[in-house]
Amino acid sequence: MPSTDTLAIFVLAAVIMNLSPGPSNLYVMARSISQGLSGGAIAAVGLALGSLVHVLAAALGLSAIFLYSPTAYLFLKILGAAYLIYLGYTYLRSRSNEAEKQPENIESRLPDSPSSTDILKQSFWVEVLNPKTALFFLAFLPQFVDVNRADTTLQFFVLGMIVTLSAIPCDLVVAYFGGRAGEWMKNNDRVVLWQNKISGMILIGLGGYVAIDAVSGD
Repeated sequence: MPSTDTLAIFVLAAVIMNLSPGPSNLYVMARSISQGLSGGAIAAVGLALGSLVHVLAAALGLSAIFLYSPTAYLFLKILGAAYLIYLGYTYLRSRSNEAEKQPENIESRLPDSPSSTDILKQSFWVEVLNPKTALFFLAFLPQFVDVNRADTTLQFFVLGMIVTLSAIPCDLVVAYFGGRAGEWMKNNDRVVLWQNKISGMILIGLGGYVAIDAVSGD
């Protein structure tokens, strides 16, 4: 395993990167605005579970496929973008839109609440369909792996787990503030109808960004 000093530097770098604004933060924010702190927390766990797939792939060397197959990388990236846009569309088409036609029914104006299982599954696939996570692990982790040791696969796995687990508390911070914003919207009669729309627009915008990034070849 890497030395204690190397692990300490790696943990610090992982936390800093996870705290930096990025697609996962925006996704968790969209979830927590619409489904509250609990929804954002479940989304964070779902993203972590999806990240584990990339950790295992990187440890076993499978993620290298994306380095040598631009077509596979582009396909998965477009698929991930389409999935984010689809999720955003479901928010825009949610029950709160129908409530605009019946403003007198206050209860109907509350956003739809998907089950915890649905949020977990959707968040899992959002991360699995993100090839940049795979490339990140391949580019970042080797710099901290001691190649002079025989347990390189184990080192990859442990370092990947550190990145994944350190992302959860960072995402929970985003979920907390997103949940507070969502609660304010629920208690504000003038903006409650926009609650799901805001989440939907964030997801669609995120999906559009990923799609443009894929087409531009960055």
